[in-house]
Amino acid sequence: MYKIVSKRELAPKIKQIEIEALRLAKKALPGQFVIIRVDEEGERFPITITDTDSESGTIKIAFNEVGKSSKQLGNLNQGDSILDVVGPLGRPSEVSNFGTVLCIGGGVMVPGLHYLARALRDAGCDVIGVVGARTKELLIYTKEMKEVCSEVFISTDDGSEGFKGLEFIKDEILEKKKIDRVVAWSVAEVTLKTVSDITKPYEIPTMVLLSTIMVDGTGMCGCCRADVGGSTKFACVDGPEFDGHQVDWQLLTSRKRMYLPEERLAALTYEGFSK
Repeated sequence: MYKIVSKRELAPKIKQIEIEALRLAKKALPGQFVIIRVDEEGERFPITITDTDSESGTIKIAFNEVGKSSKQLGNLNQGDSILDVVGPLGRPSEVSNFGTVLCIGGGVMVPGLHYLARALRDAGCDVIGVVGARTKELLIYTKEMKEVCSEVFISTDDGSEGFKGLEFIKDEILEKKKIDRVVAWSVAEVTLKTVSDITKPYEIPTMVLLSTIMVDGTGMCGCCRADVGGSTKFACVDGPEFDGHQVDWQLLTSRKRMYLPEERLAALTYEGFSK
């Protein structure tokens, strides 16, 4: 059992919890994830690690309460325990002195991107951040990103705060600054594809973190497969970061939507029983 030592609401339906996991805290690196199972009857689902503290033996994860399992996890409180927390899984993000790195994060993925941005800064990079969300009410970790970035841009889908959408990246950043590397994290494939399309003409290496369907997290089930550069890759063992210019976005999006009706039914059923 893994005890929850703290819980924080970052925005409506977006939670961050800190979990006692000594061995995980000593091994995990930015870009890696864990597989969670809340209880004996729960499903296995992946969540990106957003921070670690090797001294206290804890890790942090952030999640959006959208499905049955994430809602169930969100209903736990400080002092409660999670049955299974397996990891660290996946390949860590590459951290080196690349020069100037543009880190673009959307929604619930910003806390994990902050973990990486901090590591890149410590490696000698000049880190520029973009923090995005659907609306200004859903913006999170802007203060934390400003602490590790030399400059931070804000973007919302509806334009309620900062720039509207992501097209500003071309004129306001890529045309004005020499960017050596781009990293984009978001659960929305359209965001990752948009960033990749914007950076491709500039031939800037662009790494994207893919949030695919996943079960075991060790490459055995094959659920997380994606086409990258014409080859089949497993996000859990080959990623979860890949070259955004090589991803087959149409195939990835269609695979992620395969079980949407079942996911919605499970979430509605759980909400009905939990009331």
